[in-house]
Amino acid sequence: MASAFVGKASQGPARSCMLAWRVHKFGPPEAMVLESVPRPDPGPGEVLVDVHAAGVGPWDGWIRAGKSALPQPLPLTLGSDLSGTVAAVGSGISEMAIGDQVFGVTNAQFLGAYAEYAVASAGMLAKKPGSLSYAEAASVPVVAVTAWQGLFDHARLEAGQTVVIHGAAGNVGAYAVQLARRARLRSIATAGTKDIQYVRSLGADTVLDYHTQRFEDEVKDVDAVLDLVGGETQMRSFQVLRPGGKLISAVSQPDQHRAKYHGVTAAFFLVEVTTERLRTIAELIDRGELKSCVGAVLPLTEAREAHMMLEGRLIPPKGKIVLNIETAGEGVETAAAAVRAGLPAAPVRKGS
Repeated sequence: MASAFVGKASQGPARSCMLAWRVHKFGPPEAMVLESVPRPDPGPGEVLVDVHAAGVGPWDGWIRAGKSALPQPLPLTLGSDLSGTVAAVGSGISEMAIGDQVFGVTNAQFLGAYAEYAVASAGMLAKKPGSLSYAEAASVPVVAVTAWQGLFDHARLEAGQTVVIHGAAGNVGAYAVQLARRARLRSIATAGTKDIQYVRSLGADTVLDYHTQRFEDEVKDVDAVLDLVGGETQMRSFQVLRPGGKLISAVSQPDQHRAKYHGVTAAFFLVEVTTERLRTIAELIDRGELKSCVGAVLPLTEAREAHMMLEGRLIPPKGKIVLNIETAGEGVETAAAAVRAGLPAAPVRKGS
């Protein structure tokens, strides 16, 4: 097991420190600090993951800014989506062993993945899809499972039914469109003009341009709406549902008075990533039935820039943002030396 710890922030077979992006005070991306912190040990039901890549999502920005729906005590380490290898296991772990390639999320608090090592609940990890790189695998867990849960666990859609998918060109929406096609659902997707062809390529039956078309003028009596946008789009969605239909939002709590008026069910949900769901997603990916979309891969030292992309301060990519710890190499070693010397560890890239 000693070799699992060689080559990160502090050299040596039994090093006890690692680099991690920490937040001591909620705020903008500048509130993020790259620090040397003690490497955590896994407890019962947990594993220590040697993180090769960590996904970056909007929820990370909400947590950093203090706007999360979940209580987040400070200080904290950002990040939840990850992929890597198992470096150590806690008690009660029988299905994972040191060296296993895994992907998933850290814990129900969505914390800890922007680091060289992360403790993760074994029940929220699964074997990494063999067809994906570590960076690709880290882009999958939260967004793919959110799409699965919205369509099947909450809307409970079955073959032949019709669903409207708002935000279909986004990271969750892209998986939702693919999963709907595979389940033989009729999908009506909304997207911007520049994304129409992309969403069609994912398998949407109908794509509406929200710049030029009001979906409520085009759609009536659908079985469900998967809301990945919120706001006015969510409010307008009630009128396209059939009586008894379902509005399921991964963004915000729908208006229950409006739901009652229209005779429909409306609910907000937080994703619950489990080993079982991850295994299902991994199998679909390895069979070629689901495609991941990575928009940008940055080194660990550029996590602030990743959050600036989330906020539109830097041009955001089309697809998921991923931090690559596996190949950070000299950048991480330089950052580690800077942290130990008390110097700034994350300079902004040229041109940013």
